[in-house]
Amino acid sequence: MNETVKSFQPLDPLLHSELRLAVMSVLLGVPEADFVFLKAQTGATSGNLSVQIDKLEQAGYIEVTKGFKGKMPQTICRITDQGRDAFAAYVEALRSYIS
Repeated sequence: MNETVKSFQPLDPLLHSELRLAVMSVLLGVPEADFVFLKAQTGATSGNLSVQIDKLEQAGYIEVTKGFKGKMPQTICRITDQGRDAFAAYVEALRSYIS
């Protein structure tokens, strides 16, 4: 019997988190998103979303700009080219599991 051993590509552990993956997915479809929009889209708590945004920023996957809208603090997130590349690689790695 001739058996072929399937080779699985490693999954990026940073993107394998459900919330970080959701944030990246949202950011792929928009030029930028503020914290309130990301919170509404992901259903995350403020604290958890803040921690996950920080992890993505530290990895260089997103850019974060903090400022004010009127007197209210505002956090704006944008996906970086590195983040786009990492997301594409993650999707490709997933394909190795399902094909």
